[in-house]
Amino acid sequence: MKQSLQLKLGQQLVMTPQLQQAIKLLQLSTLDLQHEIQEALESNPMLDVEESPEPDGSDNPDAEQHGDGTASAERELSDFDAQIPDELPVDTQWDDVYQSPMSSAPSAAPEGDFDFDSRNSSGETLGDHLLWQLNLTRLSDTDRVIAIAIIDATDDNGRLTAPIEDIWSGLAADLEVELDEMMAVLHRLQQFDPPGVCSHDLRECLLVQLHQLPSDTPYLAEARLVVNRYINLLGNRDYAQLIRRSKIREPELREVLALIQSLNPNPGQSIGTDNTEYVVPDVFVSKKNGAWVVELNPDIAPRLKINSDYAGLVKRADNSADNTYMRDSLQEARWFLKSLQSRNETLMKVATRIVEHQRGFLEYGEEAMKPLVLHDIAEAVEMHESTISRVTTQKYMHTPRGIFELKYFFSSHVNTASGGECSSTAIRALIKKLIAAENPRKPLSDSKITSLLAEQGIKVARRTIAKYRESLVIPPSNERKRLV
Repeated sequence: MKQSLQLKLGQQLVMTPQLQQAIKLLQLSTLDLQHEIQEALESNPMLDVEESPEPDGSDNPDAEQHGDGTASAERELSDFDAQIPDELPVDTQWDDVYQSPMSSAPSAAPEGDFDFDSRNSSGETLGDHLLWQLNLTRLSDTDRVIAIAIIDATDDNGRLTAPIEDIWSGLAADLEVELDEMMAVLHRLQQFDPPGVCSHDLRECLLVQLHQLPSDTPYLAEARLVVNRYINLLGNRDYAQLIRRSKIREPELREVLALIQSLNPNPGQSIGTDNTEYVVPDVFVSKKNGAWVVELNPDIAPRLKINSDYAGLVKRADNSADNTYMRDSLQEARWFLKSLQSRNETLMKVATRIVEHQRGFLEYGEEAMKPLVLHDIAEAVEMHESTISRVTTQKYMHTPRGIFELKYFFSSHVNTASGGECSSTAIRALIKKLIAAENPRKPLSDSKITSLLAEQGIKVARRTIAKYRESLVIPPSNERKRLV
């Protein structure tokens, strides 16, 4: 084989370093963006938080003293900015241009008030809650071992994962205990908080809760009878058969069902820390002077600026390591601010177009929602669909009708009899409205809902209605049937 050199020309799509940073910031949620900004502030000395201006400059005695120094620093910064290129070559990497001051600089030490335990500790579980009550109960050593075994066999809902006989057989090899003693300890644990824990099934769980109610509770005896003997009929909502067998009249049965519904079928779920995730809206939508106005949330991120004092220390003729580090930090800070500005501008463009398209939703509610896909917004703002997808993910809009993710305003369409289109979100709202107004004795079936929507000119298949109903967490018609 003969070796030779060949020269070829070709084109290749390569993202510049600043574009990579802009895309990274664009797809971050509000909380992740705040974390990213905090890391940049701690690692880059050129970045600083812009404080609110003084209402009157004459009140600040240091303003006149440092006026000349600040002005000179700003002049030096402007001279340095004139030498920074607007774009970097596409065949470069971030580390090839800068010495990564953000990553090389030591991170700031954690604040003294950082509560490590509260942020990393898990909440109290049902087992911990039961063991805490067990430690306050006077039991023998043998009964305590039995109680711990029963608590270990209890799941997070408060139900036993194994019959008490199986737990007894597992302890019989090490302890000489009778099954009656196991049952006595089980009944003792069932009196713990929350009521109904350590039960085998739903029937036993509800009966334990009913036994703990005061004896003068209205319809207590009837509720025990229904739960003990006719719980299957109650689960199937066969009220006619339930009235016939229990010999309870319909008005009294209605009160009995209300008492049973006040019980907790899964008592263990009431124990534990509620890890609520709070949503911070990125944009606010309000109506001013008859027009819908979109505004960025000013509190989602601090306003950043270039520290003029540090920027004034940069000397163009000095090639020392310290000065090189400062120059790279200044360049990286400028690109970071530019990426943040690009993120805000893109978010505002997309949010404004969404509000213009979904004005009917803001005026009249979900039933007026229009079909919308990413391609429609991408054409309107002259961007790629992937960019629109990044902007609308984990970004939230505060409207007079609530806080919604930007993805919520996008939905598929269904053709109508008149040749138009109806949004799937609007169809879900119509289904919810029809079910809310139905007769509880004769709930609407999926086929009936299909025919009712067809009368309004909306052609939807029955299986589509079932899919939308399940997405709304609405049970089928046979499970929605109840006494008036």
